[in-house]
Amino acid sequence: MNVLVIGSGGREHTLCWKLQQSKGCTQLYAAPGNAGTAKCAINLPLDVTDFEGIKEAVLANNISLVIVGPEEPLVRGLHDYFLADSALSSVGVIGPQKAAANLEGSKAFAKAFMNRHHIPTAKYAEFTVETLAEGEAFLEESIPPYVLKADGLAAGKGVLILQDLKTAKEELKAMLLDKKFGAASQKVVIEEFLSGIELSCFVLTDGKSYLTLPMAKDYKRIGEGDTGLNTGGMGAISPVPFVTDEFRSKIENQIVKPTIEGLKKDGLPYKGFIFIGLIKVGDNPKVIEYNVRLGDPETEVVIPRITSDLLELFLAVDKERLHEMSIDIHEDTAATVMAVSGGYPESYLKGKEIKGIDGNKLVFHAGTTMQDAIIKTSGGRVLAATSYGKNHIEAVSKCYEILGEIHFEGMYYRKDIGFDL
Repeated sequence: MNVLVIGSGGREHTLCWKLQQSKGCTQLYAAPGNAGTAKCAINLPLDVTDFEGIKEAVLANNISLVIVGPEEPLVRGLHDYFLADSALSSVGVIGPQKAAANLEGSKAFAKAFMNRHHIPTAKYAEFTVETLAEGEAFLEESIPPYVLKADGLAAGKGVLILQDLKTAKEELKAMLLDKKFGAASQKVVIEEFLSGIELSCFVLTDGKSYLTLPMAKDYKRIGEGDTGLNTGGMGAISPVPFVTDEFRSKIENQIVKPTIEGLKKDGLPYKGFIFIGLIKVGDNPKVIEYNVRLGDPETEVVIPRITSDLLELFLAVDKERLHEMSIDIHEDTAATVMAVSGGYPESYLKGKEIKGIDGNKLVFHAGTTMQDAIIKTSGGRVLAATSYGKNHIEAVSKCYEILGEIHFEGMYYRKDIGFDL
């Protein structure tokens, strides 16, 4: 079977690394891929939202299964595009249809879904430019910090957490009137601030049954001690030490099951991953957000812990027989540490040669490219070093050993991943 993975980051390299181990995978493709996927797949120079180009590649290469890595093509309706085209309708797509992808594409849609199905989350209200005055009044009645979220996709930058009421009002105006986040902030969700420790839950579903993957905890801030600007993620650990059997049961019964049942009740076809961003408030889990794909860098610790054949799991999703499957998990802890370009998450360097990356080390490429047989940086988050250990301390320590052998100009990584566990 020929398989295509859509995307170009660490998540997609990790998926390719795992899929190429499957006996059922004849030829693996990545679009557009990176210097890492080039080692285990054939890279196709396609934009992830070039549906016509993807169609041509699928037909030309006799591809039978497409795994969609990033959210944008799903929110734009790539799965629906395949279903509506007679030449593509028999090709399996791992990723939800457009209506269900709104769980990530619209914060307001997701919050309404959670309220409708009694899934614990922060209290909220939504506002548009026509209801700006009501939004300001809502802020006046709220307790700081104030959480403002652009409703649509904003490349991970559409969430503001503010302490000052005046600033919160100014930012609300900037989002709605000045279109600070473009079309993404045509609607703004203001919600209650939740205090606790965050974690990520991953579910694979065929829309009827589901399997829960290993949970993970990632670290978003650029600076050690969780300080500085937010990033796409600076590292992750799986499993999460504070997730007891009791807490896991609460997540399963209060959040995962109602989510799957809610999709059924609302008639939202779903074949793919659900990433549930959680926060532990006291002893109880609450949902911060849904993503309709795997997270990054959590993928770099979750997928390596799965010992089952990933392609077989995906085929079961496509054929709606996931209820026949089980998932086997590596007992060891996995950790990953992300190395980034100097200046990230603001303006950063590109085109820097990466040295010391060869060998048997588990290094997943994120922002890399191959130029004249030389691997160079091409993004803010460049690569992730992943290791196993008996606990998170041992696993993280091995990651630092790997990164100690890798060099590129401006290279930076946090040296405290797991510090709060």
